[in-house]
Amino acid sequence: MKAPRAPKGMNKIIKQAQKMQTQMASAQEEIARLEVEETAGGGAVTVRINGQTELLSLTIDPEIVDPDDVETLEDLVLVAVNQAIKKVQSESEELMGKVTGGLGNLGMPGMPF
Repeated sequence: MKAPRAPKGMNKIIKQAQKMQTQMASAQEEIARLEVEETAGGGAVTVRINGQTELLSLTIDPEIVDPDDVETLEDLVLVAVNQAIKKVQSESEELMGKVTGGLGNLGMPGMPF
């Protein structure tokens, strides 16, 4: 008994899906290697994070450390970290958007956007 043939054009769709899967894996690898740096307070606080939004480094200019005003330092750290996270998310979305052609995650769990 002969195996049923795929409908005409199905092979093309399968090849396109395989190509997209390869491109997505490549984009995910690029995101994993991604590192961004952001500053706050005119460079008083500098943070560096990777594509998984893990904090890699935090640098604080010693001249801005005021034991009587810890809240300002805390605010600067939060601003720098949040800016870096947004930048990684934006760059990740841009990289994945090149692969998906702006289709978004189509409701697929685990996608970075």
